[in-house]
Amino acid sequence: MNYNPASKKAEEFINHEEILETLEYAQANKNNVELIDQILAKARLKKGLSHREAAVLLDCEIPEKTQEIFELARQIKEEFYGNRIVMFAPLYLSNYCVNGCLYCPYHLKNKHIARKKLTQEEIRREVIALQDMGHKRLALETGEDPVNNPIEYILESIRTIYSIKHKNGAIRRVNVNIAATTVENYRKLKEAGIGTYILFQETYHKESYERLHPTGPKHNYCYHTEAMDRAMEGGIDDVGIGVLFGLELYRYEFAGLLMHAEHLEAVFGVGPHTISVPRLRRADDIDPDEFDNGISDEIFEKIVACIRVAVPYTGMIISTRESKACRERVLKLGISQISGGSRTSVGGYVEEEPEEENSAQFDVSDNRTLDQVVRWLMELGYIPSFCTACYREGRTGDRFMSLCKSGQIQNCCHPNALMTLKEYLEDYAAPETKRIGEALIQKEIGNIPKEKVQEIVRKNLAEIEQGKRDFRF
Repeated sequence: MNYNPASKKAEEFINHEEILETLEYAQANKNNVELIDQILAKARLKKGLSHREAAVLLDCEIPEKTQEIFELARQIKEEFYGNRIVMFAPLYLSNYCVNGCLYCPYHLKNKHIARKKLTQEEIRREVIALQDMGHKRLALETGEDPVNNPIEYILESIRTIYSIKHKNGAIRRVNVNIAATTVENYRKLKEAGIGTYILFQETYHKESYERLHPTGPKHNYCYHTEAMDRAMEGGIDDVGIGVLFGLELYRYEFAGLLMHAEHLEAVFGVGPHTISVPRLRRADDIDPDEFDNGISDEIFEKIVACIRVAVPYTGMIISTRESKACRERVLKLGISQISGGSRTSVGGYVEEEPEEENSAQFDVSDNRTLDQVVRWLMELGYIPSFCTACYREGRTGDRFMSLCKSGQIQNCCHPNALMTLKEYLEDYAAPETKRIGEALIQKEIGNIPKEKVQEIVRKNLAEIEQGKRDFRF
């Protein structure tokens, strides 16, 4: 098959031969200073790079050029996303699954993991626990099981979550990470008011994909890979892609990931809203050492930096799969969203699971509370943001991208981040966290470009202290 980014066929827009040629080209040019300088000059225009250009930067072995890549990634992150870091938490609804994925403990043959599915009342209790932490944005997770986890269950759960108002708490945006489905079901998710539809490819290598998914509906590589096209056809204009690094050679996955972004841009005029970069982690009956494609922290950092340089406008997500030290290193290289206080078990927020009832999808490396993560971010100079305004104001898809590309995001997202942080400080923060946060807010108000916006923010901050909530630009 020929490579065609505008094709609707998975094997044409994620073309195996094109990836192999890209990897060969990158290896041949990894020390080609003239070409690397040309690619870096293009990257400094902050309009992105092709998968082939980015692959050359990833393979580059010249230390001073690698430092240039890292510095450019920092500049792009700062220009488009400032020092804001969006906070979220996963909410696992069910771990029933009919697939046979070799790297996931939810696989059908695992008979000793505790199988659980939350009732609507249990969801209510989990959401209240998340609200009591201070969370405003959730990512729903389920296994694929048409009997236990039908689309009707997902839709009912979304309605339940949005209905819960507890003290000053409210979940303002629900993102959804569920199995590939139909255009009709994506349309139903859109009508239910979801934010971003997230689906990880796991691996773009078709032969490896089919070997790693030997049974179940997820075995169908093309149906899974073409899911984002169906989601966008169903009206969901914010989609999030990602691979599970460690399953296949990272260079292959890196090229495939960027080709997927190019495909969405070519067909729909807007690339992915987010890119996630999870790495394989230990889980119930999964030993990551059985997979021989694991990557070091150093390579992981370079992947993050090269993605940021290649797709400047796309949000990047890192979860509690990664340690505090690793998360700290990659925050400045391009990450714009992180989870905090996460549980990867079904029903893990109300009370911790007994060890014998383990239902977790993977082991968490960063076990800090949300308040500890918020304080840590602020001590590093970041603004933890609980903002969901763009979703609720209709600034999604190409409308968000145009806001980002024009630089107007500073007059919108920056003040929204400060106001939602103020809400967190008033309602949930520990005294020391609040003290650090109040000082940060006062400092950051001056970085809002328009004085009129600064005035409005100061007025709104005072009203938040008086008990009012949910101001947004």
